Amino acid sequence: MNLTTVLAPVAGAAFGLAAVPDPVFSQAMVGPGAAIDPERIPGEAVAPITGTIIKLHPHAYVVVGDDGRGVLVHLGIDTVQLRGAGFCLLAAEGDRVEAGQPVVRWNPAAVAAGGRSPFCAVVALDAVDGSISDVAVGTVGAGDELFQWS
Repeated sequence: MNLTTVLAPVAGAAFGLAAVPDPVFSQAMVGPGAAIDPERIPGEAVAPITGTIIKLHPHAYVVVGDDGRGVLVHLGIDTVQLRGAGFCLLAAEGDRVEAGQPVVRWNPAAVAAGGRSPFCAVVALDAVDGSISDVAVGTVGAGDELFQWS
């Protein structure tokens, strides 16, 4: 059985996706996973797994591991409307990254000040029901284990 350890991309309070104020994530329409209410300080969002960045927007990115499993990190809710303002890319599409390597610099406090939720969704793309376990709850640091994907 293949087991993928998915790391927290940001520091904050981890919780289940069901509490995210967006039905696409809370109803696991794109897949199961976890969410983080980030610390309200400027910081870097890191790669959740080792692999290749196949999609990179200022507010979201997907890293696909060598096993073909992809993990989506979405920084904040409705942050696509910011059109990149407040986000700084530290990597590029096609880059190979190590788990824990910085990918985007952002400021969750600025996102919140703009009236948007800074909650970060971390989703195991195309994962089957019941394949996510050991989901962290409570305080996590960027690069800490967030969940297991079997």
